[in-house]
Amino acid sequence: VQLQASGGGLVQTGESLTLSCAASGGAFNRYVMGWFRQAPGKEREFVGWISRSFSTRYPDSVKDRFTISRDNAKKTVYLKMNRLKPEDTAAYYCAATQRAILSEYANRNAYEYWGQGTQVTVSS
Repeated sequence: VQLQASGGGLVQTGESLTLSCAASGGAFNRYVMGWFRQAPGKEREFVGWISRSFSTRYPDSVKDRFTISRDNAKKTVYLKMNRLKPEDTAAYYCAATQRAILSEYANRNAYEYWGQGTQVTVSS
């Protein structure tokens, strides 16, 4: 499967932004989809995942601010980000896995496919 992330940009603290990740070439509904982010000089970190059955999970850093959804008909996963903070500034990546088990969904190494990343910059 090929993934194309989009929707990044420059926003101010407290504003919202929605990222999209369009998939092609695979059976989208069979994939668990994850979002990760990477700031300069830091490791790529988990932002959230959505399962085949639409369950979601987020780390405490974004919980209650970020929401992941998916539209299987459009083969697209979304990351809705509210109340953005300067520390949310990073390149955001979507990823897909068909092989990982539940305990691995937050692990970036469990994902077979990655999008190219889209930059989100939050100004203070």
